[in-house]
Amino acid sequence: MITSSSNPKIKLVRQLQSKRREREARQLFVIEGVRLVEEVIRAEAKAALVLHTTDLDARAKTAVDHLARLGAQIETVSPSVMAAASDTETPQGLLAVVPFLNFQIRHLSFVIVLDRLSDPGNLGAILRTADAAGVDAVFLAPSTVDAYNPKVVRAAMGAHVHLPIIEAGWEELAKQLTGLEIWLAEAREGEPYDHVDWRRPCALIIGSEAEGPSDEARRFAPKRVHIPMSGKAESLNAAVATGVFLFEAARQRR
Repeated sequence: MITSSSNPKIKLVRQLQSKRREREARQLFVIEGVRLVEEVIRAEAKAALVLHTTDLDARAKTAVDHLARLGAQIETVSPSVMAAASDTETPQGLLAVVPFLNFQIRHLSFVIVLDRLSDPGNLGAILRTADAAGVDAVFLAPSTVDAYNPKVVRAAMGAHVHLPIIEAGWEELAKQLTGLEIWLAEAREGEPYDHVDWRRPCALIIGSEAEGPSDEARRFAPKRVHIPMSGKAESLNAAVATGVFLFEAARQRR
């Protein structure tokens, strides 16, 4: 059992939890809790390292055993070490270090681009919604919060192992989105969201929660779309608005 937070493996987990450059350099991120571990298994992905306390229930033990059979290094840790390694106030007693997944993208017909989103909870909720709505990929434009931030990972509820999440500059986006009809979400501008034909190959750009789309996004997207609102609210939360757009598109595509 690991009982010291100065253990090299614990130091690695703490660096991955707190430092984006460590995650990017090592191509690793951390997930916590049995539900996310089960999503890794469901995606037929692997874990590099699993830490757990001794008080796991049967469901969590089954998940740990499965990852062990796939080659994960399993370490039992004390509750105090788990608390030091965890990014949550109440650790669940189980976390795993998982490699970034490399998805093979052959065809894009329905994608979203997130432009300067800064709130980890919003990004995580959008990734979870995009996964549920059948989006082919999510592109992160410059100045968007790190997709592997622990708060994003928790809010995304497994989307990281099911959905391609790609950081890209605007020049790269122009190449990746060739042939797609590109729509920019704007407050009270352009077409109502339920008047757009989302069955066509398309991309939707969602701008910053506080500032809206960047100048680059406005130059990039020729078409505007909005959600009509009859109440007095000035705008919707970015994650809620994205959900409205995506599930109208999903409804049409069904």
